[in-house]
Formats: sequence, C-alpha cells, structure tokens
Amino acid sequence: MKKQILSLALVLALMLSFTACRETKEGAEKAGNAIEDAAKETGNAIEDAAEATGDAIEDGAKAVEEAVENAIDSTEKDI
Repeated sequence: MKKQILSLALVLALMLSFTACRETKEGAEKAGNAIEDAAKETGNAIEDAAEATGDAIEDGAKAVEEAVENAIDSTEKDI
C-alpha cells in the first residue's frame, strides 16, 4: 500500500512538472512576442524622431540662409 501511494505521488509530481513546463513555454513565447512588438515600436519611434530632426535641421538652415541674405541686402543698401 505504501509503494502504491508513493508511486501515485511520483506520477502526480511528473504530471504537474510537465504541465508547469508547458505553461512556462507558453509564457516565454508571449514574453518573446511582447519584446518583438516593443522592439518594432521602438524602431518606428526612432525613425520618426530622426525624420523630425532632419526636417527641423533643414528648416533651421533655410531660416539662417534667409537671414543672411536679408542681412547682405540690408548692408548693400546701406553702403
């Protein structure tokens, strides 16, 4: 009787360990998918920020160029 109870306990422990491994694997897959999604979103945000920075630099350069041209015109008129 004692051997039967110990055998039953061993079988139950093995069943629980397989179930726990399956749940762990599913959890790891979900975590992996979440990490991939976050990486994609981060990449998109970086691209958007780089584009916005490039646009701001171009706008700033145009503004400086116009200011220099205006200053040159103004100086020429004064001379």
